[in-house]
Amino acid sequence: MSDIPSNKPYLIRALHQWCTDFGFTPFMAVFVDASVEVPMEFVKNDEIVLNLSLEACHQLNLDNEWISFQARFGGIPRKIMVPVSHVLAIYARENGQGMSFPFDASQVPANKSDLHRQEGDEKPKASRPSLTIVK
Repeated sequence: MSDIPSNKPYLIRALHQWCTDFGFTPFMAVFVDASVEVPMEFVKNDEIVLNLSLEACHQLNLDNEWISFQARFGGIPRKIMVPVSHVLAIYARENGQGMSFPFDASQVPANKSDLHRQEGDEKPKASRPSLTIVK
């Protein structure tokens, strides 16, 4: 195996566990395009911040390719599906400690993108979201 898999999903899981172990609320910032399944009414500037605490989300699955769970938005249960490639940051709400990640549009998984991509839609916008480093 010549290609080493990305360490990003492992870092996301580790930071989620660190937040949970120390009583912090893990928040995840996500770049939103057609491959992301989130409540679009809460998306601002192609980004959404999701609460990944055990109290806020159910059936949380932090897989190597996808992060999925169910959560309530405005009291309505919703299914959330986020490609790991679209995670911009994971951090503790209480103190901001965590990690940010660059977004690379070339890593968009084809299978979910094709399901959500409508005719005429192409790649995500060329503009990239801006983040500040969380320490």
